[in-house]
Amino acid sequence: MPVALLMGLAGLGAFLWSMRTGQYDDLDGAAERVVTDAKSDQPLVEPDDWRPETEGEANRLR
Repeated sequence: MPVALLMGLAGLGAFLWSMRTGQYDDLDGAAERVVTDAKSDQPLVEPDDWRPETEGEANRLR
């Protein structure tokens, strides 16, 4: 029982620390930066360059 109380207090302390230091201020900005990467307009892999290794793998991917 004391271990559970200590873990609960540690979690509460971590949550309060994160609220005071502004960890939750810009939640949407980080999510949008992942989707809209301004560094590169090129796709990572050209669709014509990729081929499945075997016929079985090609059927599995469909």
